[in-house]
Amino acid sequence: MAKLIATLNVVAWAGFWAFGYLALTADPGAPGHMITAVVLAALGAALGFWAYMWLVRHSESTGYAKPPNRAAQGPDEGMAG
Repeated sequence: MAKLIATLNVVAWAGFWAFGYLALTADPGAPGHMITAVVLAALGAALGFWAYMWLVRHSESTGYAKPPNRAAQGPDEGMAG
């Protein structure tokens, strides 16, 4: 499953960059092409971000990457206000 998500991550970011470039270089006289490219670029960015975060969580949970340093909070420690 992780390899599938990793492949999805690469394809999604490639789509983001490709359609983002098309959106930036689109003819202003054809707003339909520009809007379509922007929507596809946004979908690629959202899917790429989701896949990246899934991979980070998966690698931390399997022990491939060590989890980030976080201070442990006791039951009486919380946000001081």
